[in-house]
Amino acid sequence: MKMKKTAQVLSFNLLACEAYSAAFALNEHSASGLGRAFSGEGAISDNAAVLARNPAAMTRFKQAEVAVVGTAIGPDISLEGTNNAGLDEDSIAPDALIPALYYILPLNKNFAVGAGAFSNFGLATEFPDDYPAGQLAGETKLTTINVNASAAYRFNHYLSLGLGVNLVYADATLIRHFGSNSYGITQETEAAKMTGDDIAYGYNVGVLYEINDNHRVSLTYRSQVDLTLTGDYSNELPPSFGGLAGESLAGELELTLPDIAELSGYHQLSNKVALHYSVQWTGWSSFERLEAYAQGIDSAVFEKDEYFENSLRSGVGISYNLEDVLTLRAGVAYDETPIEQAYRSISIPDSNRIWYSTGMTYHFKNASSFDLGMSFIKGEEAEFTETDDLGQAWQFTSNGDATLVSAQYNYRF
Repeated sequence: MKMKKTAQVLSFNLLACEAYSAAFALNEHSASGLGRAFSGEGAISDNAAVLARNPAAMTRFKQAEVAVVGTAIGPDISLEGTNNAGLDEDSIAPDALIPALYYILPLNKNFAVGAGAFSNFGLATEFPDDYPAGQLAGETKLTTINVNASAAYRFNHYLSLGLGVNLVYADATLIRHFGSNSYGITQETEAAKMTGDDIAYGYNVGVLYEINDNHRVSLTYRSQVDLTLTGDYSNELPPSFGGLAGESLAGELELTLPDIAELSGYHQLSNKVALHYSVQWTGWSSFERLEAYAQGIDSAVFEKDEYFENSLRSGVGISYNLEDVLTLRAGVAYDETPIEQAYRSISIPDSNRIWYSTGMTYHFKNASSFDLGMSFIKGEEAEFTETDDLGQAWQFTSNGDATLVSAQYNYRF
């Protein structure tokens, strides 16, 4: 009975980790892309950051180029407890800084190689230690780093193909507290604490079709990445309650990061104006089943079917060359949540979102340029109920917005 209770707590919190990573993909690969709401990313190829979306576009580069990016994210995600003011929290997601680095080297007019380091998934939520619904909240962090080596070949004036190999490192931290209860256990008591990491591999492929010098389209695909997060698990629950009293044991969870496909287009309508667009599909339905394991137990301690849905992100934008040295841009995007209403969680209070973006590029007289992008992301209000391990049902209303600012420096050799 004691081991069963410990396994239940472990498996519940591993589930929270998976849900957290599943509903928040990161698109923040460049400042130039942020300024147009990441519309047309696979086809534009205005700097080396295109490597993150379409390796085939590297064939458009005539010189070696490097891009250094930093994106600051200021989320504003708040919760209100329905008929329970003790659940109200003004902000449950901390600020974050996402760096990225890219390098593209054309070897001849038909062949190019490149490498990049960026992130495709990750976020964090934090709650006070004495939060009443502590088993649902606590601290949740997931960080992923994607190192992408790519090569591209131009078959003719129209068609280019690119291939990439990805090394993905993932690191997760989870802390859950016992919360409000009738057992005399303080709310701050750690019901579960787990850290885990893993390294896995994936691939990506891209095609670029250049209709002419002013019009081009692209299609890209990034594969699933299978991870097994392994690390230490502990809790502060007393042995009489099936707890570990601070003792650590090993725990693991198999996690699949979803695959992504994107169709992009770029059309230079005049010497000054260009239109660009993208439709991105993410295969969240790969989360069909979860199985969690703990040290000393031969079979899975938790098994559950998942109900994530595939989702679409659509964006459109415009660029305007004000002068030879300055390009202005703007864009808007609609981003669907993959989480159904019945399966929302306060560790990931996700919703459909609209992006409003603007940005610019300043071209220096030498071989360098500077990009600045800004976006405001408006999320929908969501109401949902979540039940903890003790059978307590908690009702919430969530609101989520975010402000993003990104800067990027580009240099051609």
